[in-house]
Amino acid sequence: MSGAAATVPVETRMPMRFHDNRLGATVAKILPGAFFATAEDIVLMTVLGSCVAVCLYDPQARIGGMNHFMLPEDRSVGSVSASGRYGSHAMELLINDMLKAGAERARLTAKVFGGAAVLASLAGSRVGERNAEFVRAYLAAEKIPVLAADLEGLQPRKVLLYAAQGRVRVRHLAAVEAGSVAVQEKTYRARLSTEPVAGDVALF
Repeated sequence: MSGAAATVPVETRMPMRFHDNRLGATVAKILPGAFFATAEDIVLMTVLGSCVAVCLYDPQARIGGMNHFMLPEDRSVGSVSASGRYGSHAMELLINDMLKAGAERARLTAKVFGGAAVLASLAGSRVGERNAEFVRAYLAAEKIPVLAADLEGLQPRKVLLYAAQGRVRVRHLAAVEAGSVAVQEKTYRARLSTEPVAGDVALF
């Protein structure tokens, strides 16, 4: 057996947790392609450029969840992906995780963020705009009310979801930080064609 560690698809990883003294709370960082739902009184955090994050909340069960996806759908020929890196599957994965945590689908509300035009070299692909169009259409089709939205534009965003409260804080990042976000998204996009996809989706 090789001593080299196997690469774990990002969709299978539990969020990295740390205590943020400034927030006075435990923070779980949601990486690209990941999703997480919880009834814990913690903060879910992500940083978005052209990617989109959907924050779902069940106000009665006080369960919140977040995903982070880069592309609206998998356009590979003959591909059926169950990967959280694509919006159509990221939404199924997050909704299912909300239901497993004890939420009810009929009570879900959404707040959506991201879709900025930060990938200049991919401007022709309209990644951010396509992500924003997808998430609006998906939530309308699923009849999940959107209580807040901050989509498209030019600046990346840092999003904090207070999971047990459904409250979201969004900060638009300065231009000096935009370059770093764009580089990270280019690197992640390059991995999509080589990294294995996570396992089957359990439907509820």
